[in-house]
Amino acid sequence: MGKRSGFTLIELLVVLAAIGLLLSIAAPSYVTHIDHAREVALRENLAAVRDGIDKFHADHARYPADLQELVQTAYLRSLPEDPLTERSDTWVLTVAPEGGLRDIKSGSVARARDGTSYASW
Repeated sequence: MGKRSGFTLIELLVVLAAIGLLLSIAAPSYVTHIDHAREVALRENLAAVRDGIDKFHADHARYPADLQELVQTAYLRSLPEDPLTERSDTWVLTVAPEGGLRDIKSGSVARARDGTSYASW
């Protein structure tokens, strides 16, 4: 019989151990980058919606009734998604004393990397 070609069990275990080691180094960095991207997206979405609210108020001398009014009057192209809850219906809306939408915050109960609550942004 001729010599068989292939990998031994030891060789396969060494390769799997090396892959596991590389993943244990890379995975935390990946998760950190994903969290950072979500925080940046949340800040941008909040800034865009708040800017739309302010412009609507400046143009109409009143606050919009809801987020849909901002979309209907073209102050926003579409209703942004909360990147933390991955839904657009979880925003927490603040109503002005005279009525209408005054501010918007994330509906997430999680905390940011700096320890602040996303709902306080």
